Amino acid sequence: MGDFIDKAKGNINEAIGKAKQHSNDPETRAEGAAQEMKGKAQQMKGELKGKLGNNI
Repeated sequence: MGDFIDKAKGNINEAIGKAKQHSNDPETRAEGAAQEMKGKAQQMKGELKGKLGNNI
């Protein structure tokens, strides 16, 4: 079940990060890029948990 939660959190962070990148503020755009990368990492973590089990 932890894999599903990580994937969901990753999708949310990625979507919010992409939205922030459309801002006129350079600081918000940079924050959005970082948040999108965090989301992608969470999704990868969820995929690994799904393949290896929740014990990682």
